[in-house]
Amino acid sequence: LEFRRVLFRSFARPERFSAAEWDARVQLAAAYRIFDHLGWTELIYNHLSLRVPGEGGQFLVNPFGLHYGEVTASNLVKVDVNGKIIGHSDWPINPAGFTFHGAIHATLPDAHCVMHVHTTPTLAVCCLEDGLSFTNFYAAQLWGKVAYHEFEGITVHLEEGQRILASAGGKPVLLLRNHGPVVIGQTLPQAFAYMWVVQRACEVQLASQGKGALRPIPVAVLEACVRDALNFNPKYGAGEDGFTALQRLVDAKDPGYRR
Repeated sequence: LEFRRVLFRSFARPERFSAAEWDARVQLAAAYRIFDHLGWTELIYNHLSLRVPGEGGQFLVNPFGLHYGEVTASNLVKVDVNGKIIGHSDWPINPAGFTFHGAIHATLPDAHCVMHVHTTPTLAVCCLEDGLSFTNFYAAQLWGKVAYHEFEGITVHLEEGQRILASAGGKPVLLLRNHGPVVIGQTLPQAFAYMWVVQRACEVQLASQGKGALRPIPVAVLEACVRDALNFNPKYGAGEDGFTALQRLVDAKDPGYRR
């Protein structure tokens, strides 16, 4: 444990970043490495974005061209809600990264973290006419928390950002039809908790479909599951413990993301 503390201290904060921004950078870089560890990557595409503390409409996003396994705290790109890069960056950003991320961060005060993936199970469910089926343990925790947005093509047109925001309707999980999920969190660990549950719900749904009739869950039970799902609740850490556990795993594998 002491060795790890000494090792982490060796990744000194560059002077150009405030302490608050650096902490956010390290946490977001850890998330990218966690997604890589879990196999949730899509080559160099998709995005996890995190608002910079105390800097209004500015947020951090991955540099376009790097694999998630190459993302570090210092090479994350800071942008405003219009996609303008703030400060120096050796890398551009993918225009699709701020089309709706920027709209969400700019409009929703509590939207500190936005995550979007194309994992096979989640994208497959987004391609189903009926979407997510609330017939398993994980999906039950998302009852009343899921919205849908119709597919408009590749998300590079800024005007679609407002339509995506309207489709979300304040819900933390938005399934882009024929495309993939977007989750919105008050913190990064909370967003990760939503993404974990969405991923597992879709995996179980696809594994159970075609095996027989899916057994429905009564609405009253679904409502109770939402009430009792402590992993999203800020009062109980909102996913902090689960995210920290996975961060320890990626630290053991390669703590270089802290640079």
